[in-house]
Amino acid sequence: MESKTPLYNRHVAAGGKIVPFAGYLLPVQYPSGVIAEHMAVRTAAGLFDISHMGEIILEGKDALANLHHILTNDFTGMYDGRVRYTLMCYDDGGVVDDLVVCRMSESKYLLVVNAANRKKDAEWIKAHLKGDVRFEDISDHVAQIALQGPKAPEILKKLAGESSIPQKYYTFVEKGAVGGISCLVSRTGYTGELGYELYCAPQDAERLWDLLLEAGREYGLIPCGLGARDTLRLEAAMPLYGHEMDETINPFEAGLSFGVKMDSHDFIGKNALAGKIQPSRVRVGLAVTGRGIARGGEPVLINGKAVGKNTSGTFCPFLKSAIAMALIDSGNTEIGTDVELDIRGRRVAAQITALPFYKRAK
Repeated sequence: MESKTPLYNRHVAAGGKIVPFAGYLLPVQYPSGVIAEHMAVRTAAGLFDISHMGEIILEGKDALANLHHILTNDFTGMYDGRVRYTLMCYDDGGVVDDLVVCRMSESKYLLVVNAANRKKDAEWIKAHLKGDVRFEDISDHVAQIALQGPKAPEILKKLAGESSIPQKYYTFVEKGAVGGISCLVSRTGYTGELGYELYCAPQDAERLWDLLLEAGREYGLIPCGLGARDTLRLEAAMPLYGHEMDETINPFEAGLSFGVKMDSHDFIGKNALAGKIQPSRVRVGLAVTGRGIARGGEPVLINGKAVGKNTSGTFCPFLKSAIAMALIDSGNTEIGTDVELDIRGRRVAAQITALPFYKRAK
């Protein structure tokens, strides 16, 4: 049975179309529709309930050593208030999950994991801990709200002082205050836009949601659902677990080598990945030039021969075009190569294109 986030009643009251997702009941869209929500984030701002995400604390003298054992990135140079993207791999190099790590102190780290993988991730981490380190899954005690879009800074400034607002991408303020509500404020997101993710106590979530919507009304802020979250992340070429990566896809195939430090510490899966730095298949972008929209799982063909498969696809409102990401043989990845997608038995023309499809202006 699915759980409800602390903001469930707000979604219902606003007319959100509720669907089950990752064990929770969440809005896939509001009456405004996915296109309007997508465009609001690209041109103004959107508000997302991401309370379904998982939060795990690792604390103790050996917390850093455990990060280096379990995760693929190097966390040695992090300072307090820094966020870093990483992956967690199985022994064979397949991906357990991708996540972010927030350094709260030299001996305390917050790990934010994907909702669908929360329990799996927790069990994997606990099974591989060593030495003086304490594990705590605090997911049920945290609500998360994402404020995303070019107007996000102006909206947040109406509710928070300068000391509560992180100034650099992938940094956070642990003890911030937004509208008088205690929050961890992180300058991160999953939309390709400037934005923030706010962590607060579940009992404060409704009030924080209401304050943000009221503060953002003059800027065009609207609530957004899972549908827009997916089209936005795809337009920004951000991979999604279960699509662009999973236990059968390694980080190099997924195009995530920046999150893997092979010259650093020994981590689970490193030996297997050592022979896969030059992968036989890689993630690419596809511009769909024919009539049709790819959804995921369709074969990709060149001259009638299958060379890979589509992992995600949609029509992107801001770009006004159909796009997709795919895993294809590394020998067929040249930009401009013509391919076809087999969409429900019908061949649809597409072309390999550079990633990301969309990149916000600085």
